[in-house]
Amino acid sequence: MVRVLVVDDSIFICKALTRILEKDPNIKVIGTAHDGQEAIEKVKQLDPDIVTLDVEMPRMNGIEALKVIMRNYPRPVIMISSLTKEGAKTTIEALSLGAVDFIPKELYQSSVAGINLEKLEEQLLEKIKVIAKKRVQFSKNPNTFTSAISSKSTDTQSRSATRPIVRKGIVDVVVIGVSTGGPTALQKVIAKLPSDIPIPGIIIQHMPPAFTGPLAKRLSSLGGPVVKEAEKGERLTPGKFLVVPGAYHMQLKKIGSIVQVVLTEEPKDAIYHPSIDLTISSAAEIFGSKTLAVILTGMGKDGLEGVKKVKEKGGKVIAQDEATSVVYGMPKVVVEAGLADKVVPIDKVAEAIMSFV
Repeated sequence: MVRVLVVDDSIFICKALTRILEKDPNIKVIGTAHDGQEAIEKVKQLDPDIVTLDVEMPRMNGIEALKVIMRNYPRPVIMISSLTKEGAKTTIEALSLGAVDFIPKELYQSSVAGINLEKLEEQLLEKIKVIAKKRVQFSKNPNTFTSAISSKSTDTQSRSATRPIVRKGIVDVVVIGVSTGGPTALQKVIAKLPSDIPIPGIIIQHMPPAFTGPLAKRLSSLGGPVVKEAEKGERLTPGKFLVVPGAYHMQLKKIGSIVQVVLTEEPKDAIYHPSIDLTISSAAEIFGSKTLAVILTGMGKDGLEGVKKVKEKGGKVIAQDEATSVVYGMPKVVVEAGLADKVVPIDKVAEAIMSFV
């Protein structure tokens, strides 16, 4: 039985979520809270397996409550997020502080009105069950990684590398695919890569359109490679990592020696947005055996077909291990298919990438 605490300042929303969650006989809502302070008290009192946490609440907001929960009572937290620009920025902050995933608040609100109820139920129930099954391990100090990043930035004072890179030349591009648990995982990878990494990178994170821009900005602040949201026609250049915008899928095209970004809305009926398979496959077509695909934590199997294409071309593949994945779905199918050249914990992914560069 998965025991859930629902936190939202709206009593109506709490009741609606409770009704949805308890449609599954293996999920029990053991309590509700209506502000951050009450949420902390209920977590301490009831010890839920998972918490759903709203952001905008009286007395103490969701971000402040999340900090306390992750420091004193660490457990999986799913944020209820707004799809606005400010909501996206706040959600990226929450994910960086240790929240494992989010559900767009607009989906909740429209569902309560009788719209998209099926979609909400499917997303919420699947996330709750998969995350609870994983029994995610959490650090009791949510500031540990932030402190490490701050220390690195202070030490370097710039993006210049601390020591020369000995180029191996095995790969010429790295493409990273990630989903649930991605922002935290990406931070741990990007922060450890040299700022002057001599190849370009692409990041495909399953996220709505408003979220990929703030994600790129946060990743770019870590002192590693420059990270930005990709634009149509943009060139791939060494030392720069491009995040695929949530509103599009990304393919690549080569004109002479220049490789450019092609952003497309097709296929509109793709299960995952942006599609990891599409981008990795496109990279493999252009870079061939010089392609490095990295599959990190995530639900489902997006990336598997792209990785198959990489291996057909003679390229390399890294998969995150089960122990450090929030959800061991995407890496698992790659590993079980025998396609991974290296299977490593998240803290070793950057090192594994550089072993091929």
